[in-house]
Amino acid sequence: MSLKNAKVLTISQYIMPFTEGTEMAQAARQLPQGMLDRGNEIRVFMPKFGCINERRHQLHEVIRLSGMNLIINDTDHALLIKVASVPNVRMQVYFIDNEEYFKRKSTTHDAEGNFHPDNDERALFFARGVLETVRKLGWAPDIIHCHGWMTAFVPLYVKHHFNDDPHFENAKLVFSVYDDKAEAIDKDLAKKLTLEGFNKDLLKGLNKPTTDDLYKLGVSMSDAVVKGSAKLGRTLENAIKGSEKPMLGYTSEADRLQAHADFYHNVLEEALV
Repeated sequence: MSLKNAKVLTISQYIMPFTEGTEMAQAARQLPQGMLDRGNEIRVFMPKFGCINERRHQLHEVIRLSGMNLIINDTDHALLIKVASVPNVRMQVYFIDNEEYFKRKSTTHDAEGNFHPDNDERALFFARGVLETVRKLGWAPDIIHCHGWMTAFVPLYVKHHFNDDPHFENAKLVFSVYDDKAEAIDKDLAKKLTLEGFNKDLLKGLNKPTTDDLYKLGVSMSDAVVKGSAKLGRTLENAIKGSEKPMLGYTSEADRLQAHADFYHNVLEEALV
């Protein structure tokens, strides 16, 4: 049974053609477009990394959605929302932008291959920015599908910050895990999250955090999990197995859309039981 007339929110670290060359970028482009073609409503979000060419991709600011300030680690940051259309299809992508976090001409690593030390704050800003924008749009998703460790705070916010918000109260969270090299995250992450109002009990696995720990956090807070890569490291395999949540195994590009449509449908059906 496939999905129809559902509202699917896709939040991804990477999306083609704006960022190339990863399985995540390909999946996060293929799935929402396919869901749209099958008669569902979609909204799609990614970070506006500085290496994305705004002129070539014809990005423009959405003034009515921009202008909010988000406080991250006790500092005010202006939220800018931009939008672009994927060429030759009806799919629009919203971009979360901010001068300080997303201006640099790279994604998560600098030119020398060093992991940006503020990637934790960038991920927090991105998660909050997406959810605040969805609220501003007055749109209530049925499925929220998160791709990549940079989206790992979305399930945490939905379950423990916006849990009474009518926009998200019926949403089911699906989290895709990919085979990324584990990178060390700022050791003060748990402290920053307590400033956001999160209970310390939720943050137990974040004492010496890595991107793998963000993946584990995303898995633990979601309703269902997808293996986005054919092979994952043992830590992540064990986290998925131990979560005992509905799980969709790795699917090739040819089978991905049908498998996800069925999976979304089952996750929503299960919610009704």
